[in-house]
Amino acid sequence: MPGSFTTMMPRLLKALRHKLSQSSRPGVSMPTQVRTPPFTANTVFDSTAVREFFDPVILNPGTLGALAASPETLRHGLELMERLELDSYTQYLSAYYRTGLDRFGEHWHYADIITVLVAAAQCVRPQSYLEIGVRRGRSLAVVSSICPGCKIVGFDMWVPDYAGMPNPGPDFVRSELHKIGHLGELTLITGDSHQTVPKYFEDHPEMYFDVITVDGDHSEVGAAQDLLTVIPRLKVGGVVVFDDISSPVHPYLRDVWRRIMEADDRFLTWNYTELGYGVGLAIRRRA
Repeated sequence: MPGSFTTMMPRLLKALRHKLSQSSRPGVSMPTQVRTPPFTANTVFDSTAVREFFDPVILNPGTLGALAASPETLRHGLELMERLELDSYTQYLSAYYRTGLDRFGEHWHYADIITVLVAAAQCVRPQSYLEIGVRRGRSLAVVSSICPGCKIVGFDMWVPDYAGMPNPGPDFVRSELHKIGHLGELTLITGDSHQTVPKYFEDHPEMYFDVITVDGDHSEVGAAQDLLTVIPRLKVGGVVVFDDISSPVHPYLRDVWRRIMEADDRFLTWNYTELGYGVGLAIRRRA
């Protein structure tokens, strides 16, 4: 139950952090030593080791949030969805965007994972992007449409008919990114993110990411574990995106976001919960 989970959350997070810092079992453990993360070049004012007055990161959540909720970004999202193969959800979402823009014009503000990733890609200009929960590759395509040379690593189980819609798998995702003109390295890894993501980090200790999206396991414990796994590999000045924080089906995700990201003073956060299923973003302001 969400209430009992809220009560247990501090203890649960402590246990998960300990688990992810220990060598608990093969294929799941994180390396015990994590390097100081590098900087994301486009978001940093001063990348010198010594902090003079302010934190080095010049990008703030207000900037990203305003851009993510803007009609300009909504139109970019519409144009992108029309270049991909539509499913019932994207057909609905396209109609939703159009109706809001038609009725309220430049005054209509709305945000979701698509618009947040448009804003993040435009501001951060990521050279590396990681995503948990790829499904049909729509979010990967958002980043690719703005940064075609970006190195992408995606994780999914590609469960057939996920959420009642076709979920064709990695080859379909590759074909969708080809339509967008992605030119960078693409790695798609199949399996449970609680095993495959730590294993990837163990095998690639040098890899850090400019933008990370967590949109996979929607259970209370699973979503928290995915966030805690990827945070150490986000660059300073990088952005993490967390979807569905106001979903009526998963109401506890808002609390997961609040207790992990909003409570961590290394991050500055913004979220949108007025319409739709909600989305959160966080910018890493220091190591």
